[in-house]
Amino acid sequence: MLEAKTIMKTNLITVKKETPIYDAIELISKNKITGLPVVNDDMALVGVVSEKDVLHLLNDLDSLMLVDELKGSVATVNDFMTQKVVSFDEDDDLFDICDVLIENNFRRVPITSKGKLVGIITRADIVAYILQLKCKDKQNAAL
Repeated sequence: MLEAKTIMKTNLITVKKETPIYDAIELISKNKITGLPVVNDDMALVGVVSEKDVLHLLNDLDSLMLVDELKGSVATVNDFMTQKVVSFDEDDDLFDICDVLIENNFRRVPITSKGKLVGIITRADIVAYILQLKCKDKQNAAL
């Protein structure tokens, strides 16, 4: 069995529920990623905030800024994140992860260990791994 931990990325960029939403958007844009895991202080996964989650800000930008001014606070990740997140354990089968990515409109799945976020796997990670396997196969065939 090919386990998630074989290809998961562990250099994670995360946010917390109380992170201002515009800080999260800046992280997404600056790092050229499509979403961020949302964690609490002990790295337990509590949600995901994605590009898709914040798209409606364009329609409500003026009203959101007015609400921010009236409340005296800034909208946070908690106001936009997806709370029901599909995640996998680091020991789960990569084929199961691939099936979920095919069947759903997800671009990434968080990977946990004992309930704590330890990695992430994106569609691009799996595509790169497939290519890596193909290159290894060609090298072995040449020997």
